[in-house]
Amino acid sequence: MNTAKIETYNPNYIGGDINGGIIDVKQLYTRPTLSISPYRTSAQGIYICSSSTPPGGGVHGMCGYHAAQRALKDVFNIRDEVIN
Repeated sequence: MNTAKIETYNPNYIGGDINGGIIDVKQLYTRPTLSISPYRTSAQGIYICSSSTPPGGGVHGMCGYHAAQRALKDVFNIRDEVIN
């Protein structure tokens, strides 16, 4: 499957990039939004754990780990040394 077919399969794969498009240095810290917690959304109890959140695609499981840590802190006040 070439990049054009990948993008046709899923329009979120911009240019066939399975990480959701190009990531530049600025986006490393502001993706998906400029926020202290990029995993928390404005809807209470909903967290993002996709490759659109740090550390991004290719670091399998870490987006979910960090989102879970944030949820545990927010909901149960359980703190891990990773979260400030």
